[in-house]
Amino acid sequence: MKFFTKKRVVLFLLFIFPLICFLLLSTGKNNFTKLPVITTNVTDVSEIDETNQFKLVDHVSVICFLGNDVDKNKAGLFNLNEKIYKEFTKNKKFQIIAVFPQGKESDAQKLKKELGAFTDMKNWHFLSASKKNIESFYASFSVDEPLTDLSSTKAFLVDKGLSLRGRIGEEENIFGYDMNSVAELKNKLKDDIKVVYYEYYAAFKERNENNAKRKI
Repeated sequence: MKFFTKKRVVLFLLFIFPLICFLLLSTGKNNFTKLPVITTNVTDVSEIDETNQFKLVDHVSVICFLGNDVDKNKAGLFNLNEKIYKEFTKNKKFQIIAVFPQGKESDAQKLKKELGAFTDMKNWHFLSASKKNIESFYASFSVDEPLTDLSSTKAFLVDKGLSLRGRIGEEENIFGYDMNSVAELKNKLKDDIKVVYYEYYAAFKERNENNAKRKI
Protein backbone atom coordinates (compact mmCIF):
# COMPACT_ATOMS: atom_id res chain seq x y z
CA MET A 1 0.00 0.00 0.00
CA LYS A 2 1.39 3.37 -0.97
CA PHE A 3 1.40 5.85 1.89
CA PHE A 4 1.62 8.97 -0.31
CA THR A 5 -1.61 8.57 -2.19
CA LYS A 6 -2.91 11.50 -4.17
CA LYS A 7 -5.67 12.10 -1.63
CA ARG A 8 -3.22 12.20 1.28
CA VAL A 9 -0.89 14.59 -0.53
CA VAL A 10 -3.80 16.95 -1.17
CA LEU A 11 -4.89 16.77 2.46
CA PHE A 12 -1.33 17.47 3.61
CA LEU A 13 -1.00 20.52 1.39
CA LEU A 14 -4.41 21.90 2.34
CA PHE A 15 -4.44 21.30 6.07
CA ILE A 16 -1.35 19.87 7.71
CA PHE A 17 1.38 21.97 6.04
CA PRO A 18 -0.32 25.33 6.83
CA LEU A 19 -0.80 24.15 10.44
CA ILE A 20 2.90 23.31 10.76
CA CYS A 21 3.83 26.75 9.39
CA PHE A 22 1.49 28.43 11.86
CA LEU A 23 2.92 26.51 14.81
CA LEU A 24 6.47 27.37 13.81
CA LEU A 25 5.62 31.06 13.54
CA SER A 26 3.60 31.20 16.73
CA THR A 27 6.11 29.34 18.92
CA GLY A 28 9.39 30.60 17.48
CA LYS A 29 11.24 33.70 18.55
CA ASN A 30 12.65 36.33 16.23
CA ASN A 31 11.31 34.55 13.17
CA PHE A 32 10.69 37.84 11.43
CA THR A 33 12.81 40.82 10.44
CA LYS A 34 12.19 43.86 12.60
CA LEU A 35 11.62 47.15 10.85
CA PRO A 36 14.67 49.44 11.20
CA VAL A 37 14.55 52.49 13.44
CA ILE A 38 15.56 55.55 11.43
CA THR A 39 15.31 58.20 14.14
CA THR A 40 14.51 58.11 17.85
CA ASN A 41 12.85 60.78 19.98
CA VAL A 42 10.53 62.24 17.38
CA THR A 43 8.73 65.27 18.82
CA ASP A 44 5.20 64.46 19.93
CA VAL A 45 2.43 66.50 18.31
CA SER A 46 1.27 67.62 21.75
CA GLU A 47 4.38 69.81 21.80
CA ILE A 48 3.55 71.66 18.58
CA ASP A 49 -0.10 72.36 19.48
CA GLU A 50 -1.13 71.99 23.12
CA THR A 51 -4.83 72.39 22.27
CA ASN A 52 -5.12 69.18 20.23
CA GLN A 53 -6.70 66.10 21.77
CA PHE A 54 -4.33 63.45 20.39
CA LYS A 55 -0.68 62.41 20.63
CA LEU A 56 1.89 60.14 18.99
CA VAL A 57 3.17 58.24 22.03
CA ASP A 58 1.50 54.83 22.47
CA HIS A 59 0.12 55.02 18.92
CA VAL A 60 1.20 53.73 15.53
CA SER A 61 1.03 56.89 13.43
CA VAL A 62 1.35 57.83 9.80
CA ILE A 63 2.27 61.52 9.44
CA CYS A 64 1.87 63.70 6.36
CA PHE A 65 2.51 67.38 5.73
CA LEU A 66 -0.03 69.28 3.63
CA GLY A 67 1.78 72.62 3.29
CA ASN A 68 0.32 75.98 2.31
CA ASP A 69 -1.34 74.54 -0.79
CA VAL A 70 -3.49 71.93 0.93
CA ASP A 71 -4.92 70.58 -2.33
CA LYS A 72 -1.45 69.91 -3.74
CA ASN A 73 -1.26 66.55 -1.97
CA LYS A 74 -4.96 65.72 -2.27
CA ALA A 75 -4.40 62.77 -4.61
CA GLY A 76 -1.74 61.37 -2.27
CA LEU A 77 -4.04 61.66 0.73
CA PHE A 78 -6.80 59.82 -1.11
CA ASN A 79 -4.29 57.07 -1.92
CA LEU A 80 -3.28 56.97 1.73
CA ASN A 81 -6.91 56.78 2.79
CA GLU A 82 -7.76 53.91 0.45
CA LYS A 83 -4.62 51.80 0.75
CA ILE A 84 -3.56 52.40 4.36
CA TYR A 85 -6.21 54.03 6.53
CA LYS A 86 -9.06 51.71 5.57
CA GLU A 87 -6.75 48.72 6.03
CA PHE A 88 -5.68 49.59 9.59
CA THR A 89 -8.43 51.80 11.02
CA LYS A 90 -9.70 48.91 13.17
CA ASN A 91 -6.25 48.25 14.62
CA LYS A 92 -5.63 49.38 18.15
CA LYS A 93 -4.03 52.80 18.46
CA PHE A 94 -3.63 53.42 14.72
CA GLN A 95 -3.97 56.96 13.36
CA ILE A 96 -3.09 59.22 10.46
CA ILE A 97 -2.18 62.83 11.19
CA ALA A 98 -2.17 65.51 8.51
CA VAL A 99 -0.22 68.60 9.56
CA PHE A 100 -1.02 71.95 7.92
CA PRO A 101 -0.13 75.62 8.56
CA GLN A 102 -2.30 77.91 10.64
CA GLY A 103 -4.61 79.97 8.44
CA LYS A 104 -5.44 77.02 6.17
CA GLU A 105 -8.17 75.62 8.41
CA SER A 106 -11.01 76.06 5.90
CA ASP A 107 -9.03 74.31 3.15
CA ALA A 108 -8.12 71.47 5.49
CA GLN A 109 -11.72 71.15 6.68
CA LYS A 110 -12.92 70.93 3.08
CA LEU A 111 -10.38 68.21 2.32
CA LYS A 112 -11.35 66.32 5.48
CA LYS A 113 -15.00 66.48 4.44
CA GLU A 114 -14.15 65.05 1.01
CA LEU A 115 -12.18 62.20 2.58
CA GLY A 116 -15.01 61.54 5.02
CA ALA A 117 -17.67 61.14 2.35
CA PHE A 118 -17.17 57.35 2.43
CA THR A 119 -14.79 56.96 5.37
CA ASP A 120 -15.12 56.86 9.15
CA MET A 121 -12.72 59.64 10.11
CA LYS A 122 -12.32 58.78 13.80
CA ASN A 123 -8.61 58.00 13.37
CA TRP A 124 -7.88 60.71 10.79
CA HIS A 125 -6.59 63.84 12.55
CA PHE A 126 -5.91 67.22 10.99
CA LEU A 127 -3.51 69.39 12.97
CA SER A 128 -2.77 73.06 12.42
CA ALA A 129 0.48 74.57 13.67
CA SER A 130 2.70 77.57 13.16
CA LYS A 131 5.39 77.53 10.47
CA LYS A 132 8.05 77.43 13.18
CA ASN A 133 6.46 74.46 14.95
CA ILE A 134 5.91 72.51 11.73
CA GLU A 135 9.56 72.96 10.77
CA SER A 136 10.68 72.00 14.27
CA PHE A 137 8.45 68.92 14.27
CA TYR A 138 9.72 67.82 10.86
CA ALA A 139 13.34 68.47 11.89
CA SER A 140 12.93 65.91 14.69
CA PHE A 141 12.57 63.23 11.98
CA SER A 142 16.20 63.93 10.99
CA VAL A 143 15.72 63.16 7.29
CA ASP A 144 17.72 64.80 4.54
CA GLU A 145 14.83 65.77 2.26
CA PRO A 146 13.51 69.24 3.24
CA LEU A 147 9.88 70.33 3.26
CA THR A 148 8.73 72.33 0.24
CA ASP A 149 6.45 75.18 1.29
CA LEU A 150 5.81 73.16 4.48
CA SER A 151 4.63 70.15 2.45
CA SER A 152 5.97 66.73 1.50
CA THR A 153 4.82 64.03 -0.89
CA LYS A 154 5.98 61.47 1.69
CA ALA A 155 4.09 59.83 4.53
CA PHE A 156 6.14 58.98 7.62
CA LEU A 157 5.69 56.01 9.96
CA VAL A 158 6.19 56.70 13.68
CA ASP A 159 5.85 53.93 16.26
CA LYS A 160 4.46 53.94 19.81
CA GLY A 161 7.86 54.83 21.24
CA LEU A 162 8.24 57.97 19.08
CA SER A 163 10.72 56.41 16.66
CA LEU A 164 10.62 57.01 12.93
CA ARG A 165 10.58 53.66 11.14
CA GLY A 166 11.52 52.76 7.57
CA ARG A 167 13.81 50.61 5.46
CA ILE A 168 17.60 50.49 5.36
CA GLY A 169 19.20 48.08 2.94
CA GLU A 170 21.59 47.50 0.10
CA GLU A 171 18.95 48.13 -2.56
CA GLU A 172 17.02 51.03 -1.03
CA ASN A 173 16.63 53.31 1.95
CA ILE A 174 13.12 54.49 2.76
CA PHE A 175 12.61 57.17 5.38
CA GLY A 176 9.19 58.19 4.07
CA TYR A 177 6.69 56.56 1.71
CA ASP A 178 5.60 58.22 -1.54
CA MET A 179 1.87 58.98 -1.23
CA ASN A 180 1.58 59.36 -5.00
CA SER A 181 2.73 55.78 -5.54
CA VAL A 182 -0.08 53.31 -4.92
CA ALA A 183 2.43 50.47 -5.31
CA GLU A 184 4.73 51.87 -2.61
CA LEU A 185 1.86 52.39 -0.19
CA LYS A 186 0.36 48.96 -0.83
CA ASN A 187 3.55 46.91 -1.06
CA LYS A 188 5.86 48.72 1.36
CA LEU A 189 4.09 50.97 3.87
CA LYS A 190 1.28 48.46 4.37
CA ASP A 191 3.75 45.63 4.97
CA ASP A 192 5.90 47.77 7.27
CA ILE A 193 2.95 48.72 9.47
CA LYS A 194 2.12 45.02 9.78
CA VAL A 195 5.70 44.33 10.87
CA VAL A 196 5.50 47.03 13.57
CA TYR A 197 2.26 45.55 14.91
CA TYR A 198 3.77 42.07 14.89
CA GLU A 199 6.74 43.38 16.88
CA TYR A 200 4.34 44.53 19.59
CA TYR A 201 2.46 41.22 19.46
CA ALA A 202 5.70 39.21 19.77
CA ALA A 203 6.92 41.37 22.68
CA PHE A 204 3.56 41.02 24.44
CA LYS A 205 3.59 37.25 23.94
CA GLU A 206 7.14 36.97 25.28
CA ARG A 207 6.28 39.03 28.38
CA ASN A 208 3.32 36.78 29.11
CA GLU A 209 5.47 33.66 28.71
CA ASN A 210 8.13 35.08 31.04
CA ASN A 211 5.50 36.03 33.65
CA ALA A 212 4.02 32.56 33.46
CA LYS A 213 7.47 30.99 34.04
CA ARG A 214 8.09 33.18 37.09
CA LYS A 215 4.81 32.03 38.65
CA ILE A 216 5.70 28.34 38.31
